[in-house]
Amino acid sequence: MGIVKIDDDLHEEVRRASTVMCRSINAQAEFWMKIGMLAEANPTLSFNDIVKMQFAMAHVSLGDLAVA
Repeated sequence: MGIVKIDDDLHEEVRRASTVMCRSINAQAEFWMKIGMLAEANPTLSFNDIVKMQFAMAHVSLGDLAVA
């Protein structure tokens, strides 16, 4: 594990977002980094497509929650 230096304003945005998403500050930053990395690797996919792909890879069934 290492230390990542980020701008103070960005850190504050991560802190605020983490409270809304019920994640730790580190978990929120990690989520954003992972989604960003996946978005760069798959530029034709939307955020929702990326999240659906991650759910599928984790074998999470959305069942009746998915809206057509």
